Amino acid sequence: MVGGVTLSDPHPTPRLADIAAQAQVSEATASRVLNGKAGVAAGTRQRVLAALDVLGYERPVRLRRRSAGLVGLVIPELTNPIFPAFAQIIEQSLAGHGYTPVLCTQMPGGATEDELVEQLEERGVTGIVFLSGLHADTRADPSRYARLSSRGVPFVLINGYNPQIDAPFVSPDDGAAARMAVRHLAELGHRRIGLAVGPARYVPSRRKVEGFVAALGESFGLSRGQAERHVQHTLFSVEGGDAAAAALLDDGCTGIVCGSDLMALGVVRAARRRGLDVPGQLSVVGFDDSQLIAFTDPPLTTVRQPVQAMATAAVGALIEEIHDRTQGRATPPQGTEFIFQPELVVRGSTGPAHP
Repeated sequence: MVGGVTLSDPHPTPRLADIAAQAQVSEATASRVLNGKAGVAAGTRQRVLAALDVLGYERPVRLRRRSAGLVGLVIPELTNPIFPAFAQIIEQSLAGHGYTPVLCTQMPGGATEDELVEQLEERGVTGIVFLSGLHADTRADPSRYARLSSRGVPFVLINGYNPQIDAPFVSPDDGAAARMAVRHLAELGHRRIGLAVGPARYVPSRRKVEGFVAALGESFGLSRGQAERHVQHTLFSVEGGDAAAAALLDDGCTGIVCGSDLMALGVVRAARRRGLDVPGQLSVVGFDDSQLIAFTDPPLTTVRQPVQAMATAAVGALIEEIHDRTQGRATPPQGTEFIFQPELVVRGSTGPAHP
C-alpha cells in the first residue's frame, strides 16, 4: 500500500489531493479538468494531465483527446544529450497543441534523412521538425526541402540556416556564443586560446569560427589568418574533442573553447592524459549545457543553448504554418531565421591563467 493505492492494482483510482498537489493547483481546479469542465486555462489543464501521467494513473476516457495529426521530428542521433533534450520539449509542446509526435532518429548505416521523410509522408504527417539536419550542411542539396514544400508538407528547421530554403528557421547565436567564451577566458588572463569545433561544412561551425576570430581580433588584435591558426575542425564528439586538443595543446593553448559539451569532455580527457590539471593548467569551455554537464569532474563551464525557448518557438512556427495551410490563408514569405541568445554558465573547468 503506497499513498492509499495498492501496488498490485493495475488501474488505481486517482486521488484528487495527490493529483492537485503534483500539478500545483487547487483540488477544485483538478476536479474541473478531470470532469472535462470548461473554464480552465490550457496550460493548467496540461499540468493536471501531466500529473496523472507522473503518478501512474490512466486518463479517464473522456479526457483522451483525438490527435490533431502526426508531426515528425527528425534528429541526427540520441548519443549527444542535447538532442534528447530538444526532443523532449518539442514532443511536450506538440502534445500540448494536440499533435502526436513521431521521433525519427538517424544513425550510421540506418535510414537517411530523405528516407525518414519519405516514410513520414507515407504515414500522412501534418508537418515535420528538422533538428540539425541536412539544412545545416552547406554541401547538401537544399532542393529536397523545396520538393517537400511543393508537396504541401509544412516544416521548420532548427540549428542551421540556408537562405535558399523557404521555411522558418530557429537557431542559437553561435557567433555570440564563441565571443562570450573567448572573452571569459581573456578576462581570466588567457592569451593563447584555441577553438575545437565541428566540420567546416556545417553552418553552426562556421558561425562559431566567425565569432571566435572576431573575439580574438577584439581582445588581442589578431588578424583573421592568425586567429584561424588556432581553430581545429573535428567531429562533434568526445573523440573529436580529444583529437583537437592534441594539436591545440601542442600549440601552447591554455584555454580551449569547444563546439559542444561532448567535445569539451574529450579535451579534458586529453589534458589529463598529458598530466595537465583542469582548470589549473588548462581552462575548457563547452557549448550546449545539457542536463548532466553540471555534474562532470570538474563541473563544466559552458555556453547554454536556450533549448526551451528554441524548441517552443519552433513548434509555434510550425503550428502557425499548419493552420495557415489548413484554412487556406496565404502564408507570408518564409526563410525567416529566429535567433536566440545563449548564456555563459561559469563552473569549475575554467580558472585564471598561470605563467
